[in-house]
Amino acid sequence: MTDSRRPLPDWKRLQQALAVEAERGFNNLKGNQHLFHEFLALSLREVPEGFSAADRVRWGEMGDRFTAYPDLSFAQRQHLVAETRRLLYQLRKNYEVDPVGIRPGVIRSGATSPGAISPGASQTPSAKEASSSGSATSKTKKTQKPKTTALISPNQNLGGPATDLEIPLTQLNGIGPKLGEKLAQLGLWTVRDLLFYYPRDYLDYAKQVNIRELEPGEMATLVATVKRCNCFTSPRNRKLTIFELTVRDASGQLKMNRFYAGNRFASRGWQEQQKRMYAPGVTIAASGLVKQGKYGVTLDNPEIEVLDHSEGRIESLKIGRVVPVYSLTEGVGADLVRRAVIAALPSAPRLDDALPVGLRAKYELLDLPEAIAQIHFPEDANSLQAARRRLVFDEFFYLQLGLLQRRARQRQEQTSIVLAPTGELIEQFYKNLPFQFTAAQQRVVNAVLHDMQQSVPMNRLVQGDVGSGKTVVAVVALLAAIQAGYQGAFMAPTEVLAEQHYHKLVEWFNPLNLPVELLTGSTKTAQRREIHRQLETGELPLLVGTHALIQNPVQFSKLGLAVIDEQHRFGVAQRALLQQKGNNPHVLTMTATPIPRTLALTLHGDLDVSQIDELPPGRQAIQTSVLTGDDRPQGYELMRREIAQGRQVYVVLPLVEESEKLDLKSAVEEHQNLQDNVFPEFQVGLLHGRMSSAEKEAAIQGFRDRLTQLLVSTTVVEVGVDIPNATVMLIEHAERFGLSQLHQLRGRVGRGASQSYCLLMSASKSETAQQRLKVMEQSQDGFFISEMDMRFRGPGAVLGTRQSGLPDFALASLVEDQDVLEIARSAAEKAIEKDETLDRWPLLKAELAHRYKRLMGGAILT
Repeated sequence: MTDSRRPLPDWKRLQQALAVEAERGFNNLKGNQHLFHEFLALSLREVPEGFSAADRVRWGEMGDRFTAYPDLSFAQRQHLVAETRRLLYQLRKNYEVDPVGIRPGVIRSGATSPGAISPGASQTPSAKEASSSGSATSKTKKTQKPKTTALISPNQNLGGPATDLEIPLTQLNGIGPKLGEKLAQLGLWTVRDLLFYYPRDYLDYAKQVNIRELEPGEMATLVATVKRCNCFTSPRNRKLTIFELTVRDASGQLKMNRFYAGNRFASRGWQEQQKRMYAPGVTIAASGLVKQGKYGVTLDNPEIEVLDHSEGRIESLKIGRVVPVYSLTEGVGADLVRRAVIAALPSAPRLDDALPVGLRAKYELLDLPEAIAQIHFPEDANSLQAARRRLVFDEFFYLQLGLLQRRARQRQEQTSIVLAPTGELIEQFYKNLPFQFTAAQQRVVNAVLHDMQQSVPMNRLVQGDVGSGKTVVAVVALLAAIQAGYQGAFMAPTEVLAEQHYHKLVEWFNPLNLPVELLTGSTKTAQRREIHRQLETGELPLLVGTHALIQNPVQFSKLGLAVIDEQHRFGVAQRALLQQKGNNPHVLTMTATPIPRTLALTLHGDLDVSQIDELPPGRQAIQTSVLTGDDRPQGYELMRREIAQGRQVYVVLPLVEESEKLDLKSAVEEHQNLQDNVFPEFQVGLLHGRMSSAEKEAAIQGFRDRLTQLLVSTTVVEVGVDIPNATVMLIEHAERFGLSQLHQLRGRVGRGASQSYCLLMSASKSETAQQRLKVMEQSQDGFFISEMDMRFRGPGAVLGTRQSGLPDFALASLVEDQDVLEIARSAAEKAIEKDETLDRWPLLKAELAHRYKRLMGGAILT
């Protein structure tokens, strides 16, 4: 690629437009100039020079597909948007030249100087402007930036003497011991603590308008002259003082009220002082939320300041600027924290910026001191955005550096067995299979076998949608270990899932004359002893089980491969214990819960990740419908019709027993109701987590053998129950489940050739609940559903627990900052490629050691 080629696309703008369209429900949003699909079609019309022939074709075809976007269904739109985002990510990765530019002490020719924001970037319309909903019909306002005293200047002291970063806050001007004790309640002890105590939100008082231009619902600042001031005690409450101020400017007049509670404000002296301060003719500035009052528009409980007549300059920390809002605790007021931050900001230039100069220049990142100053008291919205981008980049970058460095260290320090990718067992297994691998399965098998040929331990995560065929991929890897004389372990989180895998593996291994055993908490003592003996002698090539696999005295003779299914359900220590059962065995982890890429990078940045993104041929889409109570008879009729045709039905509830507090049906209660009142002509089974292992196995086996036609269950059937004859899944109180969990439950049907159905029963009137269920109704894509689940409920909820080992980010959002995560990951990869020890950048290495532990909250993720 040469410098004379046409510039590469504006990747960020395209990705942002696609992200906004997805967030707004794929409605083909209207921007200032174009509809969403027109914007994409135009952007993709010209193919950048330097692309390969194949990529030029892909680029052009994608642009052509967006011309038909208005005629596509909801599902087709979401798939096109998702596909385009993946294509753009891949092309950017392939063609963007040296996305880090890390050269200690060197700035690239033509790059923006460190700390500066590219002028072009600030002038480019945002994706939200290109895809903002509705046409811009509101009248144009003449707004101006208020003249405020600068709190922040990168080239001078920030309003006071610089102090050491580690001194106690009690030594700051205006703080002292008493206020220092209050700040300590927030965990703030030193100047450095305070500088990195970021605001949680902002009030935007920076827009100055005339009185006539005030619009309800907006934050605004005005400068006006006092016409009349009144301050008096409320006749209904002697401890409440009412402050009334009428002001005017060249465009109109406005009345504002403030209310003060307490004896101090009720005194005659204080009230007279306010009247003198705000005498007629005085110029004031006021900021607040514009509301429609009884006598016209007003500012709600405004911040007010008397201005100097000569300049009209605003001196306040609140008025006429973007004001930070901090997390507080009882006894610690907002003004105290703001004053303390102002006192600490002169020390910001003392912060060492550990990011190499070349990296800052490449990504147009602010210098750290300026970013810290602007995150607290931004000059304007653009300054705030630039500061936040730098600090979010830092959080992602140091996390990815730590994960990648750990992976590099493990590869250096650990050696593992080298296994052949072919052999008699593998060839015979392929011949015995009644189906062909999909292209996606074969691609992942090739990656796994390639890993196992290396002298470093494999550490790969395989993601696959429900029914995509992950287990058969794991079997090939297990056979590679077994044919070389090693043993395999297959660990699952529940007995139901472990037993399901055991039955499937026995079916596949028996024709190969390979024994398989199952070890769970329910295994009898005598059988357990025999399994232990066969493991230690090497007679047993494969053991399937639950947490029982990692308990003593389980000891493998030669463990070569550990397979961990639904790995996010195991703790870090549990996964590590299984690895310790062998001498650096290869590790293959799997999950049927698709994890959004941002979440996968954050949790598993030190793993190699593969996706099986293709279902076996012949699978039909599961018809999904959201039902209310009025629709229940039609739902039951569908169930009865399917059973009459020899098929079977699941009914899933969130609880085992009735909860009066939540007013939810329970599995036990509903089992009785369906058997006695709704389907007395059929056999109804029951499955829930409080049953013994033997009872659970009997319930599943009875359903598998078609002795029962309906199975009422809790979420114990979420994973592991594979019964192709089941074609209907009815989920009661569907709004109580997360989207990812609903998708897993739905995956229990649709596993055969017959058309299958998922009925989501919900009585919720919540708009959010209805939106979430609509996603299920309109999409079958597990990765898209997981992404939407993360947007609705947050990353921790997607993983099934809020204590999920997620990093402790101060600013970064896995939902809103995906583009920054991608470039931070790329930058970290380049840095590790150049020097995995980071010795070339001592400041960076030291900062990583400090930040990584804090980010991970002491956890070590694998």
